[in-house]
Amino acid sequence: MWSPDLTQYQGAIYEKIAAALEHDIRSGLLQPGTRLPTLKELASSLGVTPGTVNRAYELAQRRNLVEGEVGRGTFVQPRRTQSHQPPASAQQPAPASPAVAADAHSAAPVSDTIDLSIVKPNLQLQEPYVRAVLKELAHSGSLSEMLDYTPDGGLLLHRQAGAAWMRHGGLDADASQVVLTAGAQHGLWVAVHALTRPGDLICCESLCYPGIASVVLSLGRRLQGIAMDADGMLPAQLAEQCAQEKPAMVICIATLQNPTTAIMPAARRHEIAQLAREHDLLLLDDDLYGFLAPDPVAPLATFAPERTVYLTSLSKSVSSTIRLGYLHCPPEWLPRITSSVRTSIWMVSPLAAQMATSLINTGQATDMAALQKQEAIARQEMAHELLGQYEYRAQPTAFHIWLRLPARWPSGEHFAVLARGHQLLVPGGDAFSANRDGEGRQHVRISLMAGTRDQMRFVLTKLAGLIDTPASVWL
Repeated sequence: MWSPDLTQYQGAIYEKIAAALEHDIRSGLLQPGTRLPTLKELASSLGVTPGTVNRAYELAQRRNLVEGEVGRGTFVQPRRTQSHQPPASAQQPAPASPAVAADAHSAAPVSDTIDLSIVKPNLQLQEPYVRAVLKELAHSGSLSEMLDYTPDGGLLLHRQAGAAWMRHGGLDADASQVVLTAGAQHGLWVAVHALTRPGDLICCESLCYPGIASVVLSLGRRLQGIAMDADGMLPAQLAEQCAQEKPAMVICIATLQNPTTAIMPAARRHEIAQLAREHDLLLLDDDLYGFLAPDPVAPLATFAPERTVYLTSLSKSVSSTIRLGYLHCPPEWLPRITSSVRTSIWMVSPLAAQMATSLINTGQATDMAALQKQEAIARQEMAHELLGQYEYRAQPTAFHIWLRLPARWPSGEHFAVLARGHQLLVPGGDAFSANRDGEGRQHVRISLMAGTRDQMRFVLTKLAGLIDTPASVWL
């Protein structure tokens, strides 16, 4: 297996790997058509992360040195297609000591404008896969089929892939009960539009991501937050709400709740399901972050499948811009669900659905999700190192943290406004209060997955300095 000596090269680790690869191709050590080690294999051999190897292979691909083939791996390009630019190794780099190499890595250009306000997967990890699947789709014999209108709910092969993705997440999904949506936010809109009526009461956790409120309120429904503790929505408070007024739908993020990162234990999921049966409630299990659970946990939908809409997507686990969501619901709800998809967008793009299907069926979607989870662990360790002196809630595999600001700060919104003046985008806690009652006011949500690790370290260090700066100094 190819495993280069990086000590003679300078630059960031991924640049060293790319330079070594170029040198060994030019020297003939690696012949055209040679299959390179997988990301995990080379990462293990070199003692780096798969994400670093990913970046190196992508840089080599941009130089026309290698080519990735979906489902097969990465291969050395034929020499006639390789770049004629001078190889990096021709610059005769001086041998670098480990200390110099580490300094070169930390000295990589950084940006102080990273957006910490959006919870999303890391771009660098997803780009090589997306690039390869686009190339595969462009040369696929089935491309013409993806240029036509699709049946309600989506093509069968796309719904089968969605069911497979749900089964990977722990749901016993049937493709005949799967409906494609244009992302999870659209899936939420479809479910609320199809299964409730204007004026209906919809409940969710008292702290929820703003997208829930925007969907519910824009459709003319009423929103009520149910009190939470460290494990998520409180069954007793939901029962109390049902005694006062039964909600038409209960939206619940049972795994890595946004923004609190709470993970609901199985016993409480069972309680929520029992309440739903007792009060004839409709549940929506928003399971976008289920793949990030530190330990496997059955989705809420498995506890009451006959009355639950299960919602997931690839936007958090695989790629932000493959705007594809999957809904799974009881068969009797399918006509209303598919009608709402048709009313809102007519159909989901079959091109996006085919990209997702290829990634799922080849196992690459699972690999991509695993890489994002591994990266999240590293980012959480970084956050603990740089922000550990503050009170915050997180999970070791979460994409974000929910940080409580010191008492000297009047609110998270106040901090967010001032932080924008320093090119830091963080949302204040008031935006997450379902009841608009000030819950979470002292908090900010900080997403950790943007940029490179060097960039994130820079930004979190700057953020810590701003938190410690008295507000009066900023004015």
